[in-house]
Amino acid sequence: MKATVERATLLKCLGHVQSVVERRNTIPILSNVLIEVENGGLKLMATDLDLQVVDSIAAQVETSGATTVSAHTLFDIVRKLPEGSQVEIAVAGDKMSIAAGRARFNLATLPRDDFPMIAESDLPTKFQLPAETLKQIIDKTRFAISTEETRYYLNGIFMHVVDGKLLAVATDGHRLARVALDAPAGSDGMPDIIVPRKCVAEVRKLLDEVTGEIEISLSSTKIRFRAGTAVLTSKLIDGTFPDYSRVIPTKNDRLLKVDTKALAEGVDRVAAIATEKTRAVKMSIDRDRIVLSVTSPETGTAAEEVPADYASESLDVGFNARYLLDILSEIETDEIEIHLADAAAPTLIREGQSSPALYVLMPMRV
Repeated sequence: MKATVERATLLKCLGHVQSVVERRNTIPILSNVLIEVENGGLKLMATDLDLQVVDSIAAQVETSGATTVSAHTLFDIVRKLPEGSQVEIAVAGDKMSIAAGRARFNLATLPRDDFPMIAESDLPTKFQLPAETLKQIIDKTRFAISTEETRYYLNGIFMHVVDGKLLAVATDGHRLARVALDAPAGSDGMPDIIVPRKCVAEVRKLLDEVTGEIEISLSSTKIRFRAGTAVLTSKLIDGTFPDYSRVIPTKNDRLLKVDTKALAEGVDRVAAIATEKTRAVKMSIDRDRIVLSVTSPETGTAAEEVPADYASESLDVGFNARYLLDILSEIETDEIEIHLADAAAPTLIREGQSSPALYVLMPMRV
């Protein structure tokens, strides 16, 4: 096997695949990237058995062949090679040689036949989404994905189609984020799926480098994303997502309108003295103003007043500052709507009635 490829092209391609590889692996081959050289190109593949990424680039091929080599080592080497250099990759026996400029490297390889692949089964549901739309779906929901391994069915984004709408939902029990958009052509009858957190993160990285349509294929057990030259295939979470619609409040009749940036900056400032354990910020809502306050037994107190539009009776409610800031950072409008019921009921937050995204936040005792 022998091929020559431009450093920047190889680095970008390696960047797509190597981040799937876990740093610690009990199975040595899973630390490796599979490199296949054929028909004027180089194909790279990496997997962790649940997630697989394949990317292809053009190369000058002298001899076809395939091998596997340490993904992180190869990535580090290519990253440190001189910009603009041509990288020559060759394999002889169980060693891979890499040459660029005056630099020479020899790396140990493992046979390609030992490399595991996610089976290329047929994925019956196929549709396309613009890269920008998929980016928006991920950004507006993924911060609410649960990190509790015991509730594994919450460790991803739940996607399903209802009444002509494609809904994407994430929740960790303390907050919930939901995005609704018109269901794309081809998504009718798709199964309800939970896309794992790691898959979401890897897709999001790819989206920064592509434009246009992303092709999505799925079954009840797998999902595949085609973004530019990269193809990402992932197993789905095998579990039942809870009926989240029951926690979205419909009768919160106290409406608070406030400047998004002013509220976010105010919460951020007073939360500077909140303890890591509680992170609680109290909102004392009155006619046309909110007083944000934090009381910490160890540190002291903080308060800030933020102008607001509010016409109901006054109310004191507490929220986890970090959870509230996570939501505010995804709001794109200058003004935010906060629908309240009382100090103990779930609170509904949205950009406006026509916004595709809504958020639910559980209050805290303060």
